Amino acid sequence: MKIKKGDTVKVIAGKDRGMTGKVLKTFPKDNKVVVEGVNIQTKHAKATRNTPAEIKHIEGPIDASNVMYYDTKQKQASRVGYQVKEDGKKSRVFKKTGKTID
Repeated sequence: MKIKKGDTVKVIAGKDRGMTGKVLKTFPKDNKVVVEGVNIQTKHAKATRNTPAEIKHIEGPIDASNVMYYDTKQKQASRVGYQVKEDGKKSRVFKKTGKTID
């Protein structure tokens, strides 16, 4: 999976298309990511002795194929590829510009 926790991504498909946000969690086995402010779900918490009943709004996971890495400096989304440098380290690069991400 080419998206990591902390990356800024843009949603390219689904009900939240066009929104950008930071990746909060990744689930590589399921190929899903949780993006801040995207796919908001309503959860009802039952009242207990210590806490009252409440309605929580949390972000749900979306498929990683529905998001694209977003470059905040150039204000554009791009696909991500890998490149192996001379010292043997693998780094992520933009497919459009060829710049390294990390």
